[in-house]
Amino acid sequence: MPTVDDVRTARTRLAGVAHKTPVLTSRTANEIAGAMLFFKAENLQRTGAFKFRGAYNAIATLDASARKNGVVAFSSGNHAQALAHAAKLHGISATIVMPRDAPEIKVAATRGYGAEIVFYDRYSDDREEISRRLAAERGASLIPPYDHPDIIAGQGTAALELIEEVGEIDLLAVPLGGGGLLAGSALVTRALSPGCAVIGVEPEAGNDGQQSLRSGDIVHIPVPKSIADGAVTTHVGHHNFPVLKRDVTDIVTVSDAQLIETMRFFAERMKIIVEPTGCLAAAALLQGAVDCAGKRVGVLLSGGNIDLPALSTLLQRRASD
Repeated sequence: MPTVDDVRTARTRLAGVAHKTPVLTSRTANEIAGAMLFFKAENLQRTGAFKFRGAYNAIATLDASARKNGVVAFSSGNHAQALAHAAKLHGISATIVMPRDAPEIKVAATRGYGAEIVFYDRYSDDREEISRRLAAERGASLIPPYDHPDIIAGQGTAALELIEEVGEIDLLAVPLGGGGLLAGSALVTRALSPGCAVIGVEPEAGNDGQQSLRSGDIVHIPVPKSIADGAVTTHVGHHNFPVLKRDVTDIVTVSDAQLIETMRFFAERMKIIVEPTGCLAAAALLQGAVDCAGKRVGVLLSGGNIDLPALSTLLQRRASD
């Protein structure tokens, strides 16, 4: 199990490489939630998401011989871009296994960073098996998007920065896909703000994390369908789950409709673009899934990578209802 010291070491590796993203506030958001909300804007991170932190940290821990044959990863987009860019910065090759229906903006960015892309069908193919085979054939290092100690440590640096900037908080809300960001954030919160509740938020259609936390064992589900493409995982990671069991207070869900309303809020009131997955934690607070009245609340906005036509379509869908 990684520790908060691993997160602090990752922060040292990332110094001068990852952006120290701003913490934003909104009077209107505070009025809606009845609380003081601190939004950690990882949508403004390099490659547009928190994933750069973990990807860069994981590659930085590889020795020279391990780097020689490059890295392989599987991702719907944000880890893909992050690992491709981190690999480029380290001067090594990257191969990314991506679903055929991945957002075009994420595919284009991944290619733009110089990675080779291998496509698969998310509803019929096993992306992990494809990635393991490619890594074995090429002698490359496999760096998964969330189930990896160095990934967890890197992702935790976002919460570390947040709490160091705003001080102790009563509640931290974190998007949940495979659990790397939530596990890293929980490690930090346990050490820096031990009285703080940690809440994971995942799509209503894919509540494997919620089921897992409540049953005490990792639950596997079919591939869910949600506009939160970065969180349509079938299970949480084996490295992540012990941290979640120990340090996470609860996991809640939000609907796609609630995500759209939250995207609209950020665009209209705070003038920022946050992708559906990036809105998960904020949606739980602004749409009433979590009662945070009277509390100081940290909120991780995990990413901002969405095609502008897709953003327009989603917002028009709600406007025309």
